[in-house]
Amino acid sequence: MGKVIKLNEFRKRKAKADREKQAEINRRLHGRTKAERAREELQKQRLTRGLDGARLTTPPGAASSDADEQGDDGEETESD
Repeated sequence: MGKVIKLNEFRKRKAKADREKQAEINRRLHGRTKAERAREELQKQRLTRGLDGARLTTPPGAASSDADEQGDDGEETESD
């Protein structure tokens, strides 16, 4: 007679092997090393600092409160 195999265990082992294989594929496609992530983060910080240093005007959210109270023609508007 042949070897007795518990089908439930076989199914679980096969599913686990499939998940591990898919995880390996995903790591190869999407994974980055720690050095790659650090280099990209440093590059992003340098770019942000360079852009902020070259900014000519303040961003819209950082405008002073006096400018918010003035209308388009420079006159103060009445706020409720």
